[in-house]
Amino acid sequence: MEEQQYQQNHKAWNTGTYAAWSQRFGTPEEAAAKLRSAPEKRLGKVLDYMGEVSGKKIINLMGSGGNKAVALALLGADVTVADFSEENKHYALELAAAAGVPLQYVVSDVLDLPEETLTGDYDIVFMEFGILHYFTDLVPLFEVVRVLLGEGGKLVLQDFHPVSTKLISSRGTTANIRKHKVDGDYFDSSLKETEISFFKFLPDDSKQPEVQKVMLRHWNLGEIVTAVASAGLYLRLLEELPNLSSDVFDKGIPKTFTLVAVKA
Repeated sequence: MEEQQYQQNHKAWNTGTYAAWSQRFGTPEEAAAKLRSAPEKRLGKVLDYMGEVSGKKIINLMGSGGNKAVALALLGADVTVADFSEENKHYALELAAAAGVPLQYVVSDVLDLPEETLTGDYDIVFMEFGILHYFTDLVPLFEVVRVLLGEGGKLVLQDFHPVSTKLISSRGTTANIRKHKVDGDYFDSSLKETEISFFKFLPDDSKQPEVQKVMLRHWNLGEIVTAVASAGLYLRLLEELPNLSSDVFDKGIPKTFTLVAVKA
């Protein structure tokens, strides 16, 4: 099943990705102009956990089309992206060139990174939003993180909160309040097939519904924290956050979380 999951997800992420990012963010040149004007805005709250990034060596695991990586590079960081999509690489390198910053991009399964990438001197390993559910075992992932980090280096992980991905579904709004329903199983460990995240951004002529589906395994918060600790990383912060894009919708429900762990 793991090999089937990998092959399906790999094919989906290499089918239409460049077109999706061009539709969502604009051409690399258009997206670069926005990033140059306000790189901090593109990164948002994550900078609070990273601190000063200028001069820092950062690797963005599964960094997709490179928007966050290029923003970090514009702020002076030495940035590498590792991702298994050639289309993501294509968009990201064009984006970096248009923004006038260097960017290293390694096309690889993050569990099988080339030796030259496993340098053990990164200041920050950065992962964000919609990453963990691609793995059926989190410990090997965080063991790679530990190998990548230098002494005192830190993992900064942002992802969608399991309460929102596993337990609660949201439907429509009434009087500007979203309706929520508890209809999930917080402890479900099965794989789920679903449309790939960028599908809604694809132009119609790039949509291939039979190909652009992925198989995901959603984790609960206890499983995530335990996997980080099991890999030999030391937890420094776990912050659960509401919907930061709205003070009305999703009120009182955790929508995302941020985890910071260090290599001692």
